Amino acid sequence: MIQKLLAVAIGGSIGAVLRYLIFTIYEKSITNTFPWATLAVNLIGSFLIGFLWGILNKFYLAPGYRLFIFVGILGSFTTFSTFAFDVFNLSKEGGVKYLITYILATNIFGISLAFLGYYLSRIF
Repeated sequence: MIQKLLAVAIGGSIGAVLRYLIFTIYEKSITNTFPWATLAVNLIGSFLIGFLWGILNKFYLAPGYRLFIFVGILGSFTTFSTFAFDVFNLSKEGGVKYLITYILATNIFGISLAFLGYYLSRIF
């Protein structure tokens, strides 16, 4: 049990740092109210979850490594709570167009990218 917790904790710290770095890059380059950084990490993470799941299903991988990758790294890299907070902020600021675009882009593109990643992994 302790090994699984360590796998999630170490993976989680890696994913959180990667997310922070992407947020920092976007913070320096984009100054409007649309939450581009959150959208980016969620879409990248969706693609990677699908792609890596497809690749790793071809091989035996110990459960601890799956926890490390999927729960740890990718679970902390993507962020539903920040998505929810961004939706709340966009609704308060009256940007209905941004609000609808953000919700649809995150959900439609996120799920589509997970499928795309999985099917692309079948090629390799």
